[in-house]
Amino acid sequence: MAITLTETAARHVSRSLERRGKGIGLRIGVRNSGCSGFAYQIDFADAATPEDLSFESHGIRVFVDPKSLPLIDGTELDFVREGLNESFRFRNPNVSGECGCGESFAV
Repeated sequence: MAITLTETAARHVSRSLERRGKGIGLRIGVRNSGCSGFAYQIDFADAATPEDLSFESHGIRVFVDPKSLPLIDGTELDFVREGLNESFRFRNPNVSGECGCGESFAV
């Protein structure tokens, strides 16, 4: 069981944590939302909680709550730039469908 980051995503997170001046890694989770059922949540982690599951990828610590992990296990997080837009892109092998706008997914 693991969540990984591409080198590009890890570099982006590392620079963001540096600019932010605090934080120990990235927190990734899932919430009920949208027309397909689930939406990703991503934020900086300032501290670990006792229930957190922790992974390390390219020097970045990734924290996931136990309820979210079965839905995103095996996911690779990438950071992409397309023209003037930039965003994280989730490559989740568990996804069975996505909504048309790309905001939510089904497992």
